[in-house]
Amino acid sequence: MGKYRSKLQIIADILLVASNGAKKTQIMYQANLSYTLLSRYLTEVIKAGLVSFTSEDCYRLTDKGREFLDRFGEYSKRCKHLEECLNGVNNEKMVLEQMISSDSSSRSGEQ
Repeated sequence: MGKYRSKLQIIADILLVASNGAKKTQIMYQANLSYTLLSRYLTEVIKAGLVSFTSEDCYRLTDKGREFLDRFGEYSKRCKHLEECLNGVNNEKMVLEQMISSDSSSRSGEQ
């Protein structure tokens, strides 16, 4: 089963597609969204001023949208780093717990 995307990830995917100018159908397919979800998110990003709708029936990224993408990229890197650190801590915890369980079972015969 796949991993669900967060709202921020979906918006970043839409903005990434719109960064070169894109029509609604292109955004829908490239951002992997249903028409219903696309409509909801497009309304949201337009209201937020992240995307503008041009006279050529094209969606384009605004300066605010570019800033969002830049900041989201940094946010994603930091989240990935924290996830890697947390995985390392959890792995160390498992090793310590295994040491306790294997140590106590080997010593039970000594008493």
